[in-house]
Amino acid sequence: MTSQTFTPIEPRPAPGAGVGPIAWARRNLFGDLPTSLSTLLIGGLLLWYLPQLLHWALFSAQWLPVADACRAPGVGACWGVVTEKYRLILFGRYPFDEQWRPLVATLAVMVLLVLSCIRAFWKAWLPVLWVLVLGLFFVLMSGGTLGLTKVETDRWGGLPLTLLLATLSIALAFPIAMVVALGRNSALPAIRSFCTLYVELVRGVPLISVLFMASFMFPLFMPQGLTIDVLVRVLVGITLFSAAYLAEVIRGGLQAIPKGQIEAAATLGLSYWQTQRKIVLPQALALVVPGIMNSFISVFKDTSLVAIVSLYELTGSLDMALNSDVNWKHYKVEGYLFIALIYFVFCFSMSRYSQWVERQVNKNKLR
Repeated sequence: MTSQTFTPIEPRPAPGAGVGPIAWARRNLFGDLPTSLSTLLIGGLLLWYLPQLLHWALFSAQWLPVADACRAPGVGACWGVVTEKYRLILFGRYPFDEQWRPLVATLAVMVLLVLSCIRAFWKAWLPVLWVLVLGLFFVLMSGGTLGLTKVETDRWGGLPLTLLLATLSIALAFPIAMVVALGRNSALPAIRSFCTLYVELVRGVPLISVLFMASFMFPLFMPQGLTIDVLVRVLVGITLFSAAYLAEVIRGGLQAIPKGQIEAAATLGLSYWQTQRKIVLPQALALVVPGIMNSFISVFKDTSLVAIVSLYELTGSLDMALNSDVNWKHYKVEGYLFIALIYFVFCFSMSRYSQWVERQVNKNKLR
């Protein structure tokens, strides 16, 4: 045998720390030449514009609700418009002296939404609690009982209306979407055709058209003397519209499940609904968590379109508050930034919760 000589490898320096802000910046901001150039370009733009933005938004801003002070030379953002009009923006045309009622109702729903996102509260009594809180919400908002003044639904507005429409639309659209998604995969031609027709019809028109039909055209087809509240009609329109889009997201998850699992379930004697409930739907919904949450966020933002049917949610309440006062109507930018912050807080919270759900459902997968 031929003898071989092995040359020892020269010792190399120990690798640097892979954690910490410096390591993160080196890995994500200066990993290669294109990334470094992009970081320097964006950083330069921020250094140029950020001081100007901070000067306008904070250092030279006017915070007091004095319209004349906002017109003084050198004044930046006029946040006084929010200080002056925040109650009208948040609660719309609801009676001023009764606005504690929508405040309590909104806080109750928001607290329950947060609790519903915590696993420790996923108990059998949670749906019952939702029924009670929603009942409290409608009692406080509508009045007419317990000594509360009656307030018609056309005077509801602002954040309570946005939260109500978004919450109920999502809660009602989700089960409808699951049924429609299963129907589109059904072996029965009649059910499959009906579900396909529903999805294609709804997706073929914008939400504005659906709201217009629900608010103005639908009452024309009702029997004489029978009327349905405009809030209910709008809620049904948003729910059906959202369910059609959400059904396609869920159907994508259903198509990703191997047919072999369904055949194996059939050999075990499981019925169709047992197979869907125990095998197919849990896996399908876990696969499309980002798409589902994207649809939920879209529903929350689409509630701003109800202003066309004279229901003044956040955006409509802002326009009404500023257009009715000549002293503040020129400061819509600050008003829109205020409600944009509200939308961002809700949408960002939903996005972060979606990421938590993804981590939970992916714990059993190999990385």
